[in-house]
Amino acid sequence: MKIERKGINSLIAWKSKVYRKPLILQGARQVGKTWLLKQFGKTEFEDMAVFNFDGNPDLKQFFANTKDTKRILQNLSLVHGKTIQPQRTLIIFDEIQECNDALNALKYFCEDAPEYCIACAGSLLGVSMSRGASFPVGKVDFMQIYPVSFTEFLAAADPMLANYLDSIKTIEPIPDLFFNQLIDKFKMYYISGGMPEAVVALLEEGDTARVQEVLQAILNAYTLDFSKHAGNKDIPKINYIWTSLPSQLARENKKFLYQTVKPGARARDYEDALLWLLHAGLAYQVYRSKKPALPIKSYDDLTAFKIYSLDVGLLRRLSGLAPGAIAEGNRLLVEFKGALTENYILESLVRQFEEIPRYWTSGNRAEVDFLIQVENNIIPVEVKSDENITGKSLTFYRKEFSPKLSIRYSLKNLKQDEGLLNIPLFMADYTDKLLTMI
Repeated sequence: MKIERKGINSLIAWKSKVYRKPLILQGARQVGKTWLLKQFGKTEFEDMAVFNFDGNPDLKQFFANTKDTKRILQNLSLVHGKTIQPQRTLIIFDEIQECNDALNALKYFCEDAPEYCIACAGSLLGVSMSRGASFPVGKVDFMQIYPVSFTEFLAAADPMLANYLDSIKTIEPIPDLFFNQLIDKFKMYYISGGMPEAVVALLEEGDTARVQEVLQAILNAYTLDFSKHAGNKDIPKINYIWTSLPSQLARENKKFLYQTVKPGARARDYEDALLWLLHAGLAYQVYRSKKPALPIKSYDDLTAFKIYSLDVGLLRRLSGLAPGAIAEGNRLLVEFKGALTENYILESLVRQFEEIPRYWTSGNRAEVDFLIQVENNIIPVEVKSDENITGKSLTFYRKEFSPKLSIRYSLKNLKQDEGLLNIPLFMADYTDKLLTMI
């Protein structure tokens, strides 16, 4: 099964840039970076030369001995078996974080050989950079690759429904016939999440047991990464934090507590381990906002935050929630305080808006799940896992700050009423588009 990834359009735009620089795709392991680059090479270039620094460490010598791009290209051409041509050959450096000299060489390709198309993938590049590895600042372009979104999932699962959502031009209720089918597909997405291999296992094979195996294998690979790439003192701490995510999100107040990681744990002992997970792209850190004002990052409370997983499917597997829950009404959506749904909404918002969302609290009186900054507006966001949309927190916030617009995600239909936009959960990926319709 072929999954159409929207990132391909960004790659095509990069190729046509006048001042194109070597490109680095960032993102966690297994989200599809290498696949996307190879698909890009097949469809947009006459030839493609792939070099994996993890699988073939001898390649590192080409970059350790010289900074001459012509010499490097000659050597790479010999390995490739034919001449690497400017504009016509896509050069892919895979797992580039394994070769710091190759990473530095991107500076010289940018300055001395800009006619060559070089795209790199680095699963743990953020970890390498956090350790002080030198980096060609200002000489590369970046692109973030996320797990498969629900919109991409839907396009593979039911192209007609996907086309219907794309065709929506006004904010009005979706007919029940389409609405109910979309809810069913949305529940399916919670089983696989956005890891490409898990998506294929579900949509092509219809095998939930296989999905479970795939997701567990990815979780195991992440654990191996902890052991291979983290400092010895941090390995057990990273494991403690990673496996604590379900219990952190299961509480009514989802603020991250180090004591939930391990009794007696202190922030100063676990901060480096948490940073490792964040740099590896395995988790998101959402700060509490002291005040919903512009710019939003200026009012972060650095002592209070929530931690979410990079993918709702991995979080479901990590939590031990069986995929069979999909047959039990909306149980899969509302299980452990709706944590899966809140995680899913965060993933969707991160893809669409530049700033990581924040959240807001007012003592014990109210808590708004997320705040997003859209241009010069701060929009409060409430997440509901089902059709029960009663809640005092958003009402309290609206009375306190009178925002121009508020957003609620729920299983209710698409509707705008008195400054409140209700977006069905399955339309979260269309939030930025819906805001242009108001």
